[in-house]
Amino acid sequence: MDYNQEERLLDASELMEDSESENPLRPQNLNEYVGQKKVKENLKVFIEASKIRKEPLDHVLLYGPPGLGKTTLSMIIAKELGVNIRITSGPAIEKPGDLAALLTNLSEGDVLFIDEIHRLSRSVEEILYPAMEDFAIDIVTGKGQMATSYHLPLPKFTLIGATTRAGQLTAPLRDRFGVVLRLEMYTPEELSKIVKRSASILKIETDDEGALEIASRSRGTPRIANRLLKRVRDFAQVMNGGKITYTIAKKALDKLEIDELGLDANDRRLLESMITFYNGGPVGLETLAAAIGEEAITIEDVYEPFLMQIGFLNRTPRGRCVTPAAYLHMGYKNPNLQDEQCTF
Repeated sequence: MDYNQEERLLDASELMEDSESENPLRPQNLNEYVGQKKVKENLKVFIEASKIRKEPLDHVLLYGPPGLGKTTLSMIIAKELGVNIRITSGPAIEKPGDLAALLTNLSEGDVLFIDEIHRLSRSVEEILYPAMEDFAIDIVTGKGQMATSYHLPLPKFTLIGATTRAGQLTAPLRDRFGVVLRLEMYTPEELSKIVKRSASILKIETDDEGALEIASRSRGTPRIANRLLKRVRDFAQVMNGGKITYTIAKKALDKLEIDELGLDANDRRLLESMITFYNGGPVGLETLAAAIGEEAITIEDVYEPFLMQIGFLNRTPRGRCVTPAAYLHMGYKNPNLQDEQCTF
């Protein structure tokens, strides 16, 4: 099966299907939010303290891989504070005027959520600095001798920024966030609870073993877990009267070519090409892209991160190398690593 980046079942970025059907699956408060124990404990303290002081919450930066619940957590923060939330994204704010319009329409204490905040343009970012620090913006209208500067006070608000690439944030912007929280990958047990909760909302009968089987193949990401649940539901309704058991979950996921570690056909094709054609590496990114018929940027952004997280792929100065763990998982004998660049 040939997936492109947008259609890939195990892609952690948000698809059209998720935005339509994930909304009812989103937890509504911190007690319903499964996982991220340290983040939740700290947030409860910060939210309670801001309520006691009757002040807006400090600006919050949420970062971590896609699909872990950054948008959901921002909605929960607004709900726990009892205020409204305005949602936008970095690429959507093209001009400083767009940001000024958003900020001036906020009410006292409101939350402004900016997804992919690292993709804000520099001119927009310059407007954001005084807004975050002094709750005011300076706008210049006109040109030359007709130029006029206006100082606009803003209501006190909370900015929540979400990013998958915290390293790409500029230092001045990063320093203006009072609360910086990293979201971690979920354990299979935590994902199993999420799958059970989603199944009950979608009115799908699911046993513990079936939920755990889906969770263990979800790459530690709730978004993928919910997506796989809906695909397994299709198989369950056709083959098993609508009930998801371990047997039907395993059968469905095997048919979808998703193995027990969450690797799909594309991941295995990449690893197999490196092992059979290049003796495990090192192999250059462009060479690898040509060998498997994918764009180099797709390999780098979509396939590589997860393979590196689970220790199946390694980057070296001379190229990519397959690790011994990947050899074993793919059913090959222990590698004969002759190149010192790929010696582990």
